[in-house]
Amino acid sequence: MTVPQIDRRQALKLFAALGAAGFAAACASDESADNEPQLSDDPVRIGLVAPQTGPLKVIGDDLVNGFQLYLQLNQNRLGGHPVQLVTADEGADAKSAKLAVDSLLQQGALALTGMANSAALAGVRDTIEGATVPLIATNGVPGSLQGVLYIWSASFVDSDPSQALGGYLAGAVNRSQRVAMVAPSDDAGRDAADKFRQTFGATDTRLIETFWTEATVAPGKDFFRPTLAQLNTSNANVVYAFYTGPAAVEFVRQYRSEGLKATIYAPGGFTEGTALEDMGEEAAGIFTAMNYSADLNNAANRLFATAYQREHDLLPSASAMASYDAAQVLDRAIRLCGGSPTPQQVNLMLGRVGQIDSPRGAWQFNQPRTPQQRWYLRQVRPDGQVLSNVLLSELATLG
Repeated sequence: MTVPQIDRRQALKLFAALGAAGFAAACASDESADNEPQLSDDPVRIGLVAPQTGPLKVIGDDLVNGFQLYLQLNQNRLGGHPVQLVTADEGADAKSAKLAVDSLLQQGALALTGMANSAALAGVRDTIEGATVPLIATNGVPGSLQGVLYIWSASFVDSDPSQALGGYLAGAVNRSQRVAMVAPSDDAGRDAADKFRQTFGATDTRLIETFWTEATVAPGKDFFRPTLAQLNTSNANVVYAFYTGPAAVEFVRQYRSEGLKATIYAPGGFTEGTALEDMGEEAAGIFTAMNYSADLNNAANRLFATAYQREHDLLPSASAMASYDAAQVLDRAIRLCGGSPTPQQVNLMLGRVGQIDSPRGAWQFNQPRTPQQRWYLRQVRPDGQVLSNVLLSELATLG
């Protein structure tokens, strides 16, 4: 299914000329005045967990920018209350993430949001559940995070893009072609590869081999070469790769320098944000599956993408969008609480916020507290004078 899209840079210039305030009025929901939040002078404190140092800082910047943009467009209020936003440095591992969460809980946060490192969520699970303070994750979350009461996701389950790609490629790859997988050997990489294999067809003879690498967020300049040499001899026509950030950048650089020609398909984080800029021309032609593209043509995205580009002089990533939506979800939940909300009341109302009018398209929380949402196929192509993740079609609705 082809989805509506816009030429981003031309259209966003037009939208920016009209102004975000005008779009905010035009894109307002159909809620009646009776449903508007009661304004209060009592502030609410929201804790934002995001990497401010280390290799994941680029994702952390997106998380901060997305949440702050929603506040800017809504008079720095959530549910009618002025917001005290407190940010803590997530760092690069589970230990530093837990320290950040502990710090924000000690400061009396009503709710938490953020978390760039999917693997770190398992390390803070008991802390969040024990504190009974909701956390809305805004990057990938592991599929193993089951049975939680206070951890929600405004982004996606790590294996969702792999599921969307596996189903798509099962029908798109010719019978004579060969498909190989390359992924890190950590829990997230194995879950994603398993989901891809399951949806593509575990016994399908086109799926030839999985090549595993060590899990690292900052690989060296020769890190992938032994694996790529094996991949090259496999004669694969299509390669599924599961990496993000600096690891994705190094994979593409070494892949191109080794002269491999197989078409790369990957989850959307592979070419998100500054990773795409760092890859440069070497990213051309890569296909990804993601729950968001900056050229989606809907009213909520016109407001969001226009305001984001004007504020930061770059197109928003899916992580920035998810953080923006986390603020929107908290706005609704706090509004439903009324009066002086408690963390437990906010958590209860998160289950009642209903459908979200999001830049990604409408979505809602499912029973496991993760999004039910559409997934899209994108390709890195020229968009004006630069390469961008250009929207091609809708893949599936998952969740």
